[in-house]
Amino acid sequence: MSIAVQWGAALSPEKLEIALKALEPQLRRDHQALMTRLDMQRAAAERADTTAATAAAREFQDNQNRRKHVQHMSGLIVGAVIAVAMLAGGVYAAQHAWWLSAFLCGPSVYALVKIFVLRRSDPDDMKILAKGAGSATNAGAQAQPPAL
Repeated sequence: MSIAVQWGAALSPEKLEIALKALEPQLRRDHQALMTRLDMQRAAAERADTTAATAAAREFQDNQNRRKHVQHMSGLIVGAVIAVAMLAGGVYAAQHAWWLSAFLCGPSVYALVKIFVLRRSDPDDMKILAKGAGSATNAGAQAQPPAL
């Protein structure tokens, strides 16, 4: 626009019109180049946003997988510790209280380890546990060690 003002002062109206018509294709090319550059900048910004969103989603998924793994490994460790402790307690208690030994080394070990390691408990587990505990105490009652 400043060029037109300068030319308007220096040129006659006919010559100014011819000069502006000659300048119009250059202005159109400049405008088209500017629009293309703006479109490319907009596309680059959209790609950056998409990349950032994808990276955030990937990081969230990695953190979630890591938490699941830690929870699973904690369950395995707790299950193993409980099983070993119950078995050791059952062996230690066998000298004094056979019924406690039968309880600690019986099906309850299976039930607790199943809950901690597999993270599930079926409705029939309690029936099986009761049946196993009953048969373990019946077997223990029949064969008591001699009293010292």
